[in-house]
Amino acid sequence: MDTTTFIIEKGTIIVVVFAITMLMAMYSTWAERKVAAFLQDRVGPNRAGWGGLLQPLADGLKLFTKEEFFPNTPNKFLFILGPGIAMSTALITSAVIPWGDKFHIFGKDVVLQATDLDVSILYIFGVLSIGVYGIMIGAWASNNKYSLMSAVRASSQMISYEVAMGLAIISILMMTGSLSLKEITIQQAEMKWNIFYQPLAFVIFLVCSFAETNRTPFDLAECESELIGGYHTEYSSMKMGFYLFAEYANMFISATILSVVFLGGYNYPGMEWAEQNWGVNIANIIAIAVLFAKICFFIFFYMWIRWTIPRFRYDQLMNLGWKILIPLAVLNIILTGIVMVLFN
Repeated sequence: MDTTTFIIEKGTIIVVVFAITMLMAMYSTWAERKVAAFLQDRVGPNRAGWGGLLQPLADGLKLFTKEEFFPNTPNKFLFILGPGIAMSTALITSAVIPWGDKFHIFGKDVVLQATDLDVSILYIFGVLSIGVYGIMIGAWASNNKYSLMSAVRASSQMISYEVAMGLAIISILMMTGSLSLKEITIQQAEMKWNIFYQPLAFVIFLVCSFAETNRTPFDLAECESELIGGYHTEYSSMKMGFYLFAEYANMFISATILSVVFLGGYNYPGMEWAEQNWGVNIANIIAIAVLFAKICFFIFFYMWIRWTIPRFRYDQLMNLGWKILIPLAVLNIILTGIVMVLFN
């Protein structure tokens, strides 16, 4: 493959992945309100479009047309940079995710992944660790005491739960022997899902993903009852929109990583049979649909938890991270090592 073809192919995949991420983030706001309405026995959005389906577009148009407001801060550049970092890190995480196996188009195979890094897991954790800077920089530059308190909470929360999340994923790496998401997905073919072999790691990773995405009951960084709006208190127009979209984009990417690492990604029972009898393209269209079904389940689970479990106190948040999840993750690594030695 020559350089031009390679750039066009990968560029197209990146644009499509970014577009899907933004579309999922946009309609997650609609789904959030619909799920909340269902759980609270009310209707939810139903004016703009059939069933309120055009409500996200109306909300986006509203954010675009709102007045830009700048607080009295000497750090206007950082005030603008904060939401930009938050949105950028939410998008670039998707670059290493395998969305399917491959399509056979015009006599050649097109891999459904922007880039297959040998260290995909490390890349994701690296980008996640940068994402917190978007919140910290924007909150500190807001020159608002509530925003500053939110930044302190967000940074300590994310740093604390990244440790447990990283330790939880080590047990998966011990089993698979690879840091590549593509390789981890391939090894889970024919229902050999990691959730069956590492249920404790799955639970730890799932709980930490709530904290990393600032979702209830771990939304201490933006709890309205204490901090008004948290880190985006002073933001308006699309700068606020970037923060809101970044949260839902992070939720989508987090659900995707959970699906890929623990639920086999795009694999489904009978995928090899489908490739042999129906062709590679049809089998992989089904595979993409299966992956997005898993993703949508986790997104619904995030929303379900939000309207079911009350918010933790801050001391409870820290105790759960440092005194429960991290010791459990270390214990899981030790047990995994023992089982691997005893049963090869």
